[in-house]
Amino acid sequence: MQIIRFPSRSWVGRSVIACLLTSCICGSPSSLAADDWPQFRGPNCTGIATSTNPLPVEFSETEGVRWSAPLGDGVGSPVVAAGRVFVTEMTGKQTIALAAFDLDSGKLLWRRQWKTGPLRNVHETNSGASTTPAADGKQVYFYFSTLGMLAVDAATGEDVWQLKLPVPFMVFKWGPAMSPVLYKDLILFCQDDDLHPAMYAIEKSTGEIRWKDDRNDMAVNYSHPVVCHTATGDEIIVAGTGLLLGYDPQTGKRLWKAKTLLRNIKTTPVVVDDVIYISVQSGGIANQWLASADQVETGNNDGRLSKAEMQAIAGEAEIPPAFYEKTFGRGDKNKDGFLEGEELDRAFLHADNFAGASYDSENAADEFIMAVRAGGRGDVSHTHLLWRRATKHTDHIVSPFVLDGRMLLVKGGGITTCFSTQDGQPVRKTKRLPNASQYFASPIYGDGKIYIAAENGNIVVIANTAKLTVLAKNDMGDSIIGTPAIADGRLIVRTRSKLICVGQAQSENE
Repeated sequence: MQIIRFPSRSWVGRSVIACLLTSCICGSPSSLAADDWPQFRGPNCTGIATSTNPLPVEFSETEGVRWSAPLGDGVGSPVVAAGRVFVTEMTGKQTIALAAFDLDSGKLLWRRQWKTGPLRNVHETNSGASTTPAADGKQVYFYFSTLGMLAVDAATGEDVWQLKLPVPFMVFKWGPAMSPVLYKDLILFCQDDDLHPAMYAIEKSTGEIRWKDDRNDMAVNYSHPVVCHTATGDEIIVAGTGLLLGYDPQTGKRLWKAKTLLRNIKTTPVVVDDVIYISVQSGGIANQWLASADQVETGNNDGRLSKAEMQAIAGEAEIPPAFYEKTFGRGDKNKDGFLEGEELDRAFLHADNFAGASYDSENAADEFIMAVRAGGRGDVSHTHLLWRRATKHTDHIVSPFVLDGRMLLVKGGGITTCFSTQDGQPVRKTKRLPNASQYFASPIYGDGKIYIAAENGNIVVIANTAKLTVLAKNDMGDSIIGTPAIADGRLIVRTRSKLICVGQAQSENE
């Protein structure tokens, strides 16, 4: 892996807009403010704003708007640090950009652009600009599949360092969507793909890898690392195929594992004190592959998977020979060129990790919520599992919202459920939001209100109560996939084509 460090005064004038004005407008703070939203879903990926500033209830793409700015296509979430908003966008078919805006005025401070090289087509819901940056008061950290991890100066957009990482390969077309998370002097980054699954801890200042854990016992996952404070010290918690893992943040040693999950996980756990709350939905690996094969031209519903069908699933992207060697090498026991039955599970799941296999009776349910206590050592699958509840209303993308002893879940169609964090029991009946849409953004909270953004562009505002109390439904005029941010009494919404900041009128709020 290659680290490229750039001179502290490198000139990037052709791709930085108005960088000379930045220090005058925003200063050059070096630490996070209490009201910052530094990464995906804010502080520790919880979706909970720390500020008590009042937030709006009713707004739209034109009403209550403090400012808005046009953007290229993207689904990554905005982040906020030291008075600046950072967001990614596609500015061309092979050009990715990172832009910085002033939080107060919406003024474009700078925009960096990089050539990506050829990119694989992804699902229409996704975008090339799919990842969320992370930012502190000094630097912005940004990952892109063909570029690796980059650090730029938060005030000017100038290069600091670039760490080349293996370009991820996913057979299915959801594409790369992994984002960095901050912890003290480290950037935490989990890249679970089909060829090089790994967890990295990268030093903020230099781009050096502090430690790396090869996660070859994992399949593709999209869950973010979170931090848990325990009596024995901090732990980095990462969900993956079949396993919830607790890492030593300094060494990367796996401190404990809980064999409690399914084939893959796209949601991010939420930590409260030393307990990790998880919602997961994932079918068996055999079912997923066969269903996908049946939908392509070469699929024939024979219950078997060939290399030709696998390539058809991958589409225009050429499957690397290493992937065939890995999967057919360990799965095709009778060497007939097909994977079927138990061979499918053995091909796509590690020998020591068969969660989500078609014959995995321990994880038979394919939708459930659970709570695991951190701080253990070794295999804590039974000793630290506080409760687990099968339910029909989890979602495979929307992360859970946990606050005040309740876990709120939202899934496609606007279906909501609410459970007690003490025992996982329902606290009310299943209720539907007044907005029947697909949901990809995760709920966020501030000023006593929960904001739930939908693909159709509506943001439903509900009260933070056990009873579902809808306060407003606000139309932002464009599809929303990324999770909004909250900072300093403002809601920052990234639609497919705009960045919109809503809040109370300045005279009322400041």
